[in-house]
Amino acid sequence: MLGVDIADLARLRRARDRMDRDYAEPLDVPALARDALMSPGHFSRSFRAAYGETPYSYLMTRRIERAKALLRRGDLSVTEVCMAVGCTSLGSFSSRFTELVGESPSAYRARDHDPGAPIPACVAKMHTRPIRN
Repeated sequence: MLGVDIADLARLRRARDRMDRDYAEPLDVPALARDALMSPGHFSRSFRAAYGETPYSYLMTRRIERAKALLRRGDLSVTEVCMAVGCTSLGSFSSRFTELVGESPSAYRARDHDPGAPIPACVAKMHTRPIRN
């Protein structure tokens, strides 16, 4: 977190918390930067310095993480899951999902997820978190 002011870090944390909480809302860098009382450029640079990835990348990882949980349930279509997590383009959602998870949303949804049912959600979340290469 070298180079990130302590006051900026608190504001960045609030923006990150908003992404975690409101991931399904239409969030963009200018709106998040306003919440953090920063210019969009300064916000993006500071966020990357503090967390090692861009705000957009962080938000998409959270959305994919939530999408995996919805797809494991199996009661929603891929399109419904895409919209439920705040993505507006099925193509972009599918591409990012495949990039992070290693298989398409349809293949992930079709796979048997019952063997993991007895595992507590907090442990499952840790082991199913999308990994950025």
